[in-house]
Amino acid sequence: MHAPRPAVPCSILDLAPVVEGSGIPTAFANALDLARHAERLGYRRYWLAEHHNMPGIASAATAVLIGHIAGGTRTIRVGAGGIMLPNHAPLQVAEQFGTLASLYPDRIDLGLGRAPGTDQATARALRRYFDSADAFPDDVAELLRYFEPALPGQPVRAVPGAGIDVPVWLLGSSLFSARLAAALGLPFAFASHFAPAAMDEALAVYRREFRPSARQAQPHAMLALNVVAAPSHAEARRLFTTQQQSFVRLRRGQPGLIPPPIDDIEAFWTPAEKAMVEQSLACAVVGDPDQVRDGIRAFVARHRPDELMLTANLFDHGARLRSFALAAAACGLEPAA
Repeated sequence: MHAPRPAVPCSILDLAPVVEGSGIPTAFANALDLARHAERLGYRRYWLAEHHNMPGIASAATAVLIGHIAGGTRTIRVGAGGIMLPNHAPLQVAEQFGTLASLYPDRIDLGLGRAPGTDQATARALRRYFDSADAFPDDVAELLRYFEPALPGQPVRAVPGAGIDVPVWLLGSSLFSARLAAALGLPFAFASHFAPAAMDEALAVYRREFRPSARQAQPHAMLALNVVAAPSHAEARRLFTTQQQSFVRLRRGQPGLIPPPIDDIEAFWTPAEKAMVEQSLACAVVGDPDQVRDGIRAFVARHRPDELMLTANLFDHGARLRSFALAAAACGLEPAA
């Protein structure tokens, strides 16, 4: 019996993880391997996220890595989920993604976030500051203008960038970005994979307040979901302890390389840390193929996203490839011809 065709398109969010006992070159090789795997399996998009000063995440130079992935794949859309705009001048982002879209037409996505994606000391090292997030709406508007066809006499233009169609998404975990995406008529991606508290309210606000634009005629919302699939529920739960450990270590102020799974997660965290992780990672489907299929169906039925962005920060690359393959089958994705 075949799984039903997916109710929504599914994509992959990757952090180019650097695992204990390995290094950056392996992380990049694994990222390209995963993107090609995703393309074969029928996923729509493969996105990378900007983080800085994080030893376990190798996607700091996000636009550069997007170019590497797009150059090594053929059809899957490749993009940023996202570029943290307070870290950049809008003109530079327009030039970078105008370049990518010129090299790989109709395959590049640009997701924008307003968090710095790092700590205050690193923000200073980037020559940008936390208060620049207050200018986020103006920066987004400026960036969008650079993608419009250049006007005669326009003093500053993005070359390349002007007149190039680069789909722009707003990312967020609060009502702020939901309202801004609605006001600007842009698609919206909610970070439910690590900050689900405001998800339902943000979706409602976005859909209620959406104003059609030249870029988007109707509201279009994507939700992120942690998915870990394995042949057995016990194995999936064990694989998931890698992400649980990473989350706790980050909150302890001890970010590091991605750790291997452990047999007893209860011995690792305190009751307070356990409660924090369970709340933060509440949007997670972990289990065997049947459990993952049922969990994804239930999530889609409850929240009605227009797209799903799946993520799985696992230690073993082979287990991650298998997990995304099982998730693709659970979603009923059609493999590429």
